[in-house]
Order: sequence, then C-alpha cells, then structure tokens
Amino acid sequence: MDEIIKTENLTKHYGNVHAVEGVSLNVKKGEIYGFLGLNGAGKTTTIRMLLGMIRPFSGISFIYSKRVDAGSYDLWKNVGYLVEVPYSYPELTVRENLEIIRRLRHISDAKSVDAIIDKLRLLPYQERRAGHLSLGNAQRLGLAKALMHNPDILILDEPANGLDPVGIVEIRELLRNLAFNNGVTIFISSHILGEISKFATRIGIIHEGRLIQEVNTNQLDKLCRKRLLLNAVDKKAVIAILVKNGYSVDFIDDNTLEIKSDRAINHPEEIATMLVHAGLPPTLLKVEEEDLESYFLRTISTDRGAK
Repeated sequence: MDEIIKTENLTKHYGNVHAVEGVSLNVKKGEIYGFLGLNGAGKTTTIRMLLGMIRPFSGISFIYSKRVDAGSYDLWKNVGYLVEVPYSYPELTVRENLEIIRRLRHISDAKSVDAIIDKLRLLPYQERRAGHLSLGNAQRLGLAKALMHNPDILILDEPANGLDPVGIVEIRELLRNLAFNNGVTIFISSHILGEISKFATRIGIIHEGRLIQEVNTNQLDKLCRKRLLLNAVDKKAVIAILVKNGYSVDFIDDNTLEIKSDRAINHPEEIATMLVHAGLPPTLLKVEEEDLESYFLRTISTDRGAK
C-alpha cells in the first residue's frame, strides 16, 4: 500500500517549550491510524503542522508524497479535517452552515447537504442556529463539514468530544465503513485508547511531544500484561509448594500472591488441583489481564522514567 500521510522529524518549539519533537510517522491508504496521547502531548500541534496551519520549527510533512506548506491548496481538495473545535457560523443554522461549505467546496449537487445531514443524524437540528447546539451536536456539524465532499483522507482531532455513548458508536461505525469499504485513509487523534483500539488498524503513542511507540492493534492483546492472582490461608506453605513445582511467586501490595508465568496463566486449573491435593485450597484464584487504558498509562510512565 502507498503512503498517504508521512512526516519526517516533525518538530515545533514555542520558546523553551518543545511541543513536538522529531515525530516521524506514515499512514498507508485505507488505514485508520489512531494518534494517542494525553492532553498537551502534542497531538493537535502535529495535526496543525500536518495540515499546513502552522509552520514546523523543523521537519517535513507529506500528503500524497507532496510536501505540505502554506500554499498547498490543491492538497485540500481530497482532505477533510476537524481540528480542536468544530468552527461554524454561530448565527446561521446547521443547514446554512453546510450550504456555505457546499459552495466553498464547489460541490454542484445541492442534495449533498441533505445527504450529510442524514448521515450525521442532524435532521432534528437542521434549522437550529449553530451557536445554540450542544457540544456533541456541534461536533457532528464539524464532522459533517469534514465529510461533505467525500474526501479520500480524513484528519480528525478528538472527534468524539462531547458525544454521548450512542454517538461515539455511530461515529466509530461511520469511520470503519469509510475506511474498510470506501478506502478512505483516516488519521484520528484521541486520549482514549480503549475506544480507538476498537476500530483503528494502527496506533501511535505520543508523549511530551515525542512518538514513543507504534503498534498494530492486533498486537495489543499480546502487549498487555497478564498474571495469576492467588491467595490462601497458609501463604508460606502455598509458596513452598509452588516454588517446588517450578513457579516463581511474588507478593503484591494487598498481600496477594502473583505468578506471571505463561504456564500458570494458561492453566490455572493445574495450580488449583495441586493446592487442593495438598490440603491448601486457594481462597482466590483468578487470571487478571491489563486493560488497554492501563497499558497506555504504563507505556507513557515507562517513557517518563526512561528520561
């Protein structure tokens, strides 16, 4: 697959603040690339440089192998974007806002406004002034403006902001359909790994301005830590039996025993049988798997400690 979005050592400094530092990434056609980081990690600054809204301190961005700069007008014909807040004309209605976008985008089909209103479920609000919309519906309007010209590339900055759980699922399915069935390339920033991992094909984690990890989402399960938690009345006797049988056992904070070996995690029933036969039945025996949010926090914490 061809690279659709690419950056090389993208860097942006504001005085002594290093907002983005040497970010190099690439996004291939039809991918959904989840760009993850805490608030202030550098996600929006990277996106603004990628769109030519601000100049990098150093480094280069490319879209369709063409260098991005302030004069790259032709590039935006096939790009839809939503950055930070969904700007609109607050005194105009939803429909009027979209009609303006239709004309600015030189879209000849007047029915395109009806189509995008229906797609983003804005019909009940089409005559409402944009300034009177809830945050979630304002976000839907911003997405409608980004999608109206059927772009080949979507660059979205926290598009789920303000959406209720139903709205988040609807947008997720919309983006999945665009990527997997229409070949649209999507670059989407968020601070919520659990949500992005449900539909992104690849994830990049940015922390304090630096891209610290890229991973395919089908590898995330392997990266999340797993352990077997165990408790019993006579812990010392339990530890002695486990060590005798080749297990490494640790105590964790609440005095529970922890075993990290694949053998224990994959076959906890063997440990249960062993302890019951020894007259030491466990009072706790469960396999615990790190969730994606914990993995994300561990990853950025490890990065912080490595500096």
